Amino acid sequence: MNDVVFLPEQVLEVRTLAALRAAGANEQTAGAATRAMLHASRLGVDSHGVRLAAHYAKVLRSGRVNPGPVMKSHRTAAGAATLDADDGLGHAAAYAAMELACSMAKEAGVAAVGVVRSSHYGAAGAYALAGAEAGMIAVSMSNTDAIVALHGGAERFHGTNPMAIGAPVPNQKPWLLDMATSSIPLNRVFLYETLGKTLPEGVAADQLGQPTRNPANVEMLMPLGGTDFGFKGAGLAGLVTLLSAVLTGSTLDHLMIRMAETDDFETPRRMGHFCLAIDPDRFAGRALFDEAITRYLAGLRASAAREGQSVMAPGDREWAVEAERARTGIPVDLQTAEFLRLAE
Repeated sequence: MNDVVFLPEQVLEVRTLAALRAAGANEQTAGAATRAMLHASRLGVDSHGVRLAAHYAKVLRSGRVNPGPVMKSHRTAAGAATLDADDGLGHAAAYAAMELACSMAKEAGVAAVGVVRSSHYGAAGAYALAGAEAGMIAVSMSNTDAIVALHGGAERFHGTNPMAIGAPVPNQKPWLLDMATSSIPLNRVFLYETLGKTLPEGVAADQLGQPTRNPANVEMLMPLGGTDFGFKGAGLAGLVTLLSAVLTGSTLDHLMIRMAETDDFETPRRMGHFCLAIDPDRFAGRALFDEAITRYLAGLRASAAREGQSVMAPGDREWAVEAERARTGIPVDLQTAEFLRLAE
């Protein structure tokens, strides 16, 4: 491939950290953002991987994002809390919120944390995975600026509004679902444009609301489910807005400053996130949970597949990509490589 370079994770980690520090980020901010971006790049979620480092550096320097936030949490009940991100990058806030939710869930069984005054947090799966690795069933979600049409709509209303769920599996990688409620993430449109690739059918529309496969002509994305069943994706996007923004008092999707398509890189966007942790020990018990999820996944993976197809549990594709990239290196587009001063 001539449009990417392959680089070891360790090199990317050092250079990404350096780029964020140079933009003014404190150690907690730079470390959390690098951790989340490397998670995405390792697992093949390249739209949310190290290619976002340049954007984060830009908003750190411009004033939109606080490079040295002082986050504060407030526990409001046995299983509820809020976390004020102090207008910092969303990665540190999302990791901190998940850690707090997991700690609370050990006491309450179920715990939720709403994050306020935050910003873009990248791949939701990074935080669900952190919760699963702590032994919890974990949920992470965030509303974002409007880019997705409603079902039957011809203008932007919801964000891509990602949600991710992780669950621990004994002696295996976690069960991990990470998805946008749009047909594709907006960052994938940017990535395809950078790489000169054509979009799949039915995932995006132009200014007239007509389907387009040219990333340069995209005005809005379509909700998950496409033309006939997009009400499902639109409904899920609304759920994410309900929990991340309405419940927390954060900015609604259609009122939020756009991430990149704007001249305003100084005003904080005041995004909201929501995370949930569930302790299996407090339900059927850890032993029964471990046995049941192991049996469930064994049955799923043994299920008959159509000719030429395969069946996979959520996360299986990502773990395979992670193993492959550990051998070959992580592909990085030339524009990002140049920003990180890694282009040959």
